[in-house]
Amino acid sequence: MEEALKRLLEAELRADTEVAEASAERERTIQDALDQARRAEAQFLAGIDELRRPYLTQAEERAATGITELRKKYDERGRALRAQAEAREAAAVEAALAVLLDPKRN
Repeated sequence: MEEALKRLLEAELRADTEVAEASAERERTIQDALDQARRAEAQFLAGIDELRRPYLTQAEERAATGITELRKKYDERGRALRAQAEAREAAAVEAALAVLLDPKRN
């Protein structure tokens, strides 16, 4: 009976050892997975600028095109207003002179 108890104790010790080894292996596996996830995240974060660059370039090109178009429209509108002002200037001067020269005409 002592022999059976001795074998049972040895088996229990081996089982405890195997459980401890399995727990340690599980922890190593978890740490390895966490390390891999951290590395993958760091690589992703490092690559974000590279991913954004084409979109930023495209947005800047579109913005520059929009600004150019707005400037062109603004300049055209300014020229049109200037032309209208010049066209109406002569009529305004004539009307002002008429009022000044003939106050009764009002």
